[in-house]
Amino acid sequence: MKKTTLLPLAAFAALAACATVPPVPTGSPTAAFGQTAVAGPVRVKPLALVEDSRCPQGVQCVWAGRVRITAAVTTSSGTSTRELTLGQPASVAGGSLTLVEVQPARRADRTIAKSDYRFTFSFAR
Repeated sequence: MKKTTLLPLAAFAALAACATVPPVPTGSPTAAFGQTAVAGPVRVKPLALVEDSRCPQGVQCVWAGRVRITAAVTTSSGTSTRELTLGQPASVAGGSLTLVEVQPARRADRTIAKSDYRFTFSFAR
């Protein structure tokens, strides 16, 4: 019987655990579902949760997971519905709109109520 090693899997898990989102600047615009946050020249209104697969606190995961939402994004050109993914900049109004933080953190022992979610955004030219 051939003996295999778990070293590549362990290395991958260590790297995934190190994946981070940049720190949230103090006073960054934050909104709950149905509320509007103003980030630079952009107004963002979270509408729906598409995915919240973040690794729960206190659990060791191979993948850090992600959060995706749909949001109404309003610029001087009008309003459109966009899908935003935590930590991934989206081109908007000549700059980048980024979902930089999602609260609360996931926990293995409970489900997050839609009314408890808070989304923080940043805009950079």
